[in-house]
Amino acid sequence: MFQKLHILDEKDPRIRKKSVPYEGPLTKEDRDLINRIIKHLTYSQIPEYEKKYNLRPGMGLAYPQVGINKRIIVIVNEYQQGKFEEFVVVNPKIISHSEEMIAAEAGEGCLSVNREIEGHVPRFARVTVTGYDMDGNYIKIRAREDLSIAFQHEIDHLDGILFYDRINKKKPFFTENEIRLI
Repeated sequence: MFQKLHILDEKDPRIRKKSVPYEGPLTKEDRDLINRIIKHLTYSQIPEYEKKYNLRPGMGLAYPQVGINKRIIVIVNEYQQGKFEEFVVVNPKIISHSEEMIAAEAGEGCLSVNREIEGHVPRFARVTVTGYDMDGNYIKIRAREDLSIAFQHEIDHLDGILFYDRINKKKPFFTENEIRLI
């Protein structure tokens, strides 16, 4: 059975707290929550379930968004129509990134931000992220384009940063000559 997650709104002060590193193996409760997050994100990207359960589409969620102050992120990426890959990273760190910057042409959204915010968010075109999987194994992920944006967005949540904090207030939009828009 599907149970919709309670996702905190940006006005909740817990969203702005810096998360603490996760210690030890994942508990049964954390594994269950991660599986619920994966299902929620997957369903939110499938139009019939999005409509049926009244979900906002999203590809990532960080633990602070469900009120838990731990450094865990979950990303569900639809890499091909109807085909999804899942990333669960405990204590993620960006260890390297490209010099090239990109921005989502339509702007970014967030499951904790229930309003339209216009502007481009500058992000690295490619990142390498390290951390641990659900079984405590060290992992290294190389992400590019949309997936790179998703990793940066979710890791920002762990530091209490929301995407609109990165929009230049004086010049919210870039031209193609200034940054590559995807």
